[in-house]
Amino acid sequence: MDDVEVWPDNWAAFRLLRDVQTQWRVGVGGPTGLDYPSVFALMEFRGIPPDERGPLFDDLQVMEVAAIGAMSKRF
Repeated sequence: MDDVEVWPDNWAAFRLLRDVQTQWRVGVGGPTGLDYPSVFALMEFRGIPPDERGPLFDDLQVMEVAAIGAMSKRF
């Protein structure tokens, strides 16, 4: 795996994506998206303040779309 630089503004979303990396919903064609209830449960578990969850979730969805695109090339 190649090293990548994560900008400080994206660090929280990167950590969240890393923490839910096993929570993908998968269909016949491969991953379809993250299991959002698991994402929100983890945010609560990690003590992320409610007012930070919306913007963090928005950032996570950007990464989710990119990850689905990258994973779809493997299937």
